[in-house]
Amino acid sequence: MARKVFVIGVGMTKFEKPGGKDWDYPDMAKEAGTNALTDAGIAYDEIEQVAVGYCYGDSTAGQRALYEIGVSGVPVVNVNNNCATGSSALYLAKRFIEGGLAECTLALGFEKMEKGSLGIKYMDRAIPMQRTFEAMNDKRGFTSAPPAPQMFGNAGREYMERYGVKAESFARIAEKNHRHSANNPYSQFRDIYTLDEILASPMVHEPLTKLQCCPTSDGSAAVILASEDFVRSHGLEDQAVEIVGMSMKTDFPSSFDSGSDMKFVGFDMSRVAAQEVYEQSGYGPTDVDVIELHDCFSANELITYEALGLCDEGGAGELIDSGAVTYGGDWVVNPSGGLISKGHPLGATGLAQCSELTWQLRGTADQRQVAGAELALQHNLGLGGACVVAMYKKAELV
Repeated sequence: MARKVFVIGVGMTKFEKPGGKDWDYPDMAKEAGTNALTDAGIAYDEIEQVAVGYCYGDSTAGQRALYEIGVSGVPVVNVNNNCATGSSALYLAKRFIEGGLAECTLALGFEKMEKGSLGIKYMDRAIPMQRTFEAMNDKRGFTSAPPAPQMFGNAGREYMERYGVKAESFARIAEKNHRHSANNPYSQFRDIYTLDEILASPMVHEPLTKLQCCPTSDGSAAVILASEDFVRSHGLEDQAVEIVGMSMKTDFPSSFDSGSDMKFVGFDMSRVAAQEVYEQSGYGPTDVDVIELHDCFSANELITYEALGLCDEGGAGELIDSGAVTYGGDWVVNPSGGLISKGHPLGATGLAQCSELTWQLRGTADQRQVAGAELALQHNLGLGGACVVAMYKKAELV
């Protein structure tokens, strides 16, 4: 039987516009990692295994970053899983403890990104997302817009065509997340916009306007995990948060051969991972209080409501329009501001989600606090593909 795993320390930097601050990735990692160690109240030499996530960097950038925190000889594994890199590092760090290979592990993520939309870095070799691009091109063709908003915008178009959802529903997601971020000191953007301002911002790829798209970002986040024995021996029961379910999925055949724009961008990965987490944890979507969801574009948040089981098929537009996913509703989705407003440094995003949910369950999220939060859900998606879904609960250790 797998051992229980607990979050005992979290930390992150403020997410920044690329080039907007005079720092490098070791500086980011040192700040986030040190914050997590301080939060846990432990020293670096108590960490037994480390997983470090980043997408843009040379092969041992993880070690270079860690050496600013400590040099102890422990195994360090570098992880790259596109936009799900941070949660993939977390998944690996959790598995070390579950399998009895360690009592305390660190998942660290960072990114120093270039300005502008993401593009293809290497032109002299196979493109990892070639099959996905081909599937999209066969259905809707390629435009001059950057590839990512094309793919997620097309998924939004498909949902509109199927269920009659209007462009205002996607913009309402962005309005909500920008509004939430105003209370998050770690957020790259803290500006509040009206629905009309979001709809009137420059069109990137219909229905996605600029204010419905996540920015590129610099930043770091870190999470320290521990076994139950470690939690007890260090007296961390009051701050520990248990990971009661976690699933990682990669692409299914439907990601390429279904003819569905929504499935091209990982709808089935999200749906199956969520189902596994509900089975593992014994909790369902209606039990959850707060959610950090991968809103790289407003369209992805909308279709993911359905993938996570927050609504019936075709009900996502009504869900956002009704106010069910903000304060006072059935769930608070992306109290941090999400990727759209908090920012999206790829290697750090999943760990920042975990940090936010840990603060929420501890009741220490300040002005963002979701009243009475007891159960939290995380969703982190990377095209190409990887999806990690996790369920968190305040530890019940007597």
